Amino acid sequence: MSIITSNDKSWFALYTKSRSEFKAAEEIHSVGVEYYLPSITRVRQWSDRKKKITEPLLRGYIFIFADERERMISLEQESVVRCIFDFGRPAKIPEWQINNLRLFLNGQSDFFVNEGLIPGEKVLIKDGPFEGVIGTILDKGNEKSIAVSIDLLNRSIVALLPKDSSIEIVKNQNE
Repeated sequence: MSIITSNDKSWFALYTKSRSEFKAAEEIHSVGVEYYLPSITRVRQWSDRKKKITEPLLRGYIFIFADERERMISLEQESVVRCIFDFGRPAKIPEWQINNLRLFLNGQSDFFVNEGLIPGEKVLIKDGPFEGVIGTILDKGNEKSIAVSIDLLNRSIVALLPKDSSIEIVKNQNE
C-alpha cells in the first residue's frame, strides 16, 4: 500500500456538461476530491426585476486538485465530460496559475473573460486590491488593465487596474 502525499497531486481542468458546473462541483465534493470552481455573482436586470445570479467564471470548466486515482473517480461523475489533455496526457495546470486566479478574484473588481491569451511581459502587482497577482498589463491611454491567464484553457480574465497600483516585472515565472 503506497502513501499518497500532496506532492503526488496536481491541478487538472475538467470539461463539464453544458450549464452543469455547480452540479459537477457537488458530485466531485461528494466523492472527496478537492475542487475549485471560480464563480462570480452579478446583478441581472430583467424588464420586471433585478436578481443576483451566481455563475461560473469559466463556463464549462472546473478544476480539481487530485492524484491519478482521484482524477479517474472525478471523470466517472455524471456531470463531467472529460479531462483536458495536452500532448496526449492529462494536462496539469501550474499551481501558481490557480493561486493567481484566486487572488485576482478576491480583488472584488469588475472583470470580463477574454477568449485567448493576452501577450506581453508578466508583472507582479505590489499593492492594492490585486496585491500578489501576476498578470499582463494592458495600457489603453490613461487606463490600465491587468489580465490573468490560464494558459491551458486559452483564457484570460481582465480587470481595470487601480491607478495607484505599483508593479514589478517578473523575471522568472515557475511553470
